[in-house]
Amino acid sequence: MDTLLLKFSLVDLLKISEDVMNKKLKALLKKKQELLGKCQALLDNAENDVLSAEEQTEFDGFETEIANVNASIERTEKMIALEKEQEPAAVADGAPADNTADADDADPFPNAASADIKVTTRLKPFGSFAEQLKAIYEAGQPGARTIDERLTTKAAAGASESVPSDGGFLVQSDFASEILRLSYGIGQILPRVRRVPISAGSNGLTINAIDESSRVTGSRFGGVRTYWEGEGDQATAKKPKFRTMDLKLKKLIGLMYMTDELLADAPAMTSIATTAFSEEIAFMTEEAVIEGVGAYQPRGMIDSPATITVAKESGQSADTVKFENISKMWARLWNRSRANAVWLINQDVLPQLDQLELAGTNASTPAYQQPTGLADEPYGRLKGRPVIESEHCQTLGDKNDIMLVDPTQYLLIDKGAPKQDVSIHVRFDYDETAFRIVYRVDGQPIWNKALTPKNGSSTVSPFINLAARA
Repeated sequence: MDTLLLKFSLVDLLKISEDVMNKKLKALLKKKQELLGKCQALLDNAENDVLSAEEQTEFDGFETEIANVNASIERTEKMIALEKEQEPAAVADGAPADNTADADDADPFPNAASADIKVTTRLKPFGSFAEQLKAIYEAGQPGARTIDERLTTKAAAGASESVPSDGGFLVQSDFASEILRLSYGIGQILPRVRRVPISAGSNGLTINAIDESSRVTGSRFGGVRTYWEGEGDQATAKKPKFRTMDLKLKKLIGLMYMTDELLADAPAMTSIATTAFSEEIAFMTEEAVIEGVGAYQPRGMIDSPATITVAKESGQSADTVKFENISKMWARLWNRSRANAVWLINQDVLPQLDQLELAGTNASTPAYQQPTGLADEPYGRLKGRPVIESEHCQTLGDKNDIMLVDPTQYLLIDKGAPKQDVSIHVRFDYDETAFRIVYRVDGQPIWNKALTPKNGSSTVSPFINLAARA
């Protein structure tokens, strides 16, 4: 009888602990929602969709808090899962029990007074991507009698989900989230753009943006104007002009085959599958962000109607870069973008930059500054801004071999972590397993036209490129 009481005491204690953790989790989720609301409020109230230095600092602070809260949420969820694994659940005679322990499992309370109490266990998630892939591999072996209960299947069209061979296995969501996190860590431009995750019930985003093409009085913010008036004078009403930005999620699909021999080596297959998909998502998404043509993919910065192309110098030799090119590109950059702008170049351009010298100086003064110290690594600098080598830039002498862009003036939306499926049947006769990943994303430049300054004849923009020198 004492043993039976002990069993109920353990249940009670674990239940109390679980309730406490659940309350903590709810509080954390509520705090995260509040922080997200503050971030959105900053973006909604930003002047001309641009955060001031003070607003950007505040926004960055909220992002840091959200990251900390996310880490706390993850830890709390793990604790809840661990406590559930240890919970001995009392099940009435004849009542259904989830995941009842095998008959071979030893009864932890062999002397219990009641035979009506059974011990149940709850399945814990896969501990690693390799562990899940290993389970999928074993499920596909000829003569396999059992399939790991933690594997979730997705049936092909018209087939039953109860038959694993009809469809693929869904990869555990936290592994998919890790692939997306790595993609943004690997990327050079992705971490710098404005990214807005889309909720589960949405397929896109439609927002209003200021339709401004000139800073001449009467045109700012698309038509807002103020007047100096005398006492008793009647004020003249003006209003801003808006346009609609419409983003609809596009689909980026990746497919990879892995031999069964490689799948048997857990560390190798985790590294290959995770790294390959992470780098490919980063590469293809950045390519679209920089030079995408729209339609079935995001519209890139350089394809924007706001992009300004700076002409080559008179008599300039083919496949060269001159200091005047750099100076004129910098002069056409919107002045508010200078704090966030980056130079994107093809690697072939580097020898030309090494030879650039400041015009009008008696001694040879380099215009391009090599990386110096930990603060600048790994980027050199032009006009004080980082120079990033990108495979998406054209080769030396072609248009777009050098670009000057402000990534914060680009809006990217996605559906969160990419969705992954694994099938042991697509390439069954080749002894290969098929991995598919689907990342839903869209993006476009916030600007739809170059801006005419109040004083001056040359338009400005956050997106500048250099014409061909052939």
